[in-house]
Amino acid sequence: MKPKICLAILASVLFIFIAWNTSISDVRASDQDVQKITTNQVAPLAPDFTLKDLSGKTKSLKDYRGKIVLLNFTTTWCPYCKKDIPNLKKLYTSMKGKDFELISIYVAESPKKVASFVEKYSLPYTILVDSEASVARTYGIRGVPTKIVVAKSGLISCWQCTSAEDKIDELLKAK
Repeated sequence: MKPKICLAILASVLFIFIAWNTSISDVRASDQDVQKITTNQVAPLAPDFTLKDLSGKTKSLKDYRGKIVLLNFTTTWCPYCKKDIPNLKKLYTSMKGKDFELISIYVAESPKKVASFVEKYSLPYTILVDSEASVARTYGIRGVPTKIVVAKSGLISCWQCTSAEDKIDELLKAK
């Protein structure tokens, strides 16, 4: 091979390596920045939304201000979501009479399919349908199930909670 071609290939490989290495360190830095922001930042106000329930009534998040709200983003086809139904029912039952609301938001689903699913599993809590996934996009939902706890003030208290129940109990005790 000619020396000029070898030199061009070597220069290209070196350029790609440097560019790739720089982008990796930028990603690491941005991950650290995100962690710093999420641990030190004041909780954001939960974006308001308006969706319809299965009877066609319009519901907004602001309707629940003054209550602790668990937003449960879910689907009818998700096996983990189905597995979580007994826990959600138990939580809902244990919170009756308290300043609490459980809202399951079915993402990118038809109301008819959700209604059939809700009937099959006898879901007692508030069900909303986000057919166009617009609310899910607003909340940055990347997978289901995703739980978000909203405090009485409307601030997000817990995002993608590992233990939403513990956070809810903490907020109820704080008054």
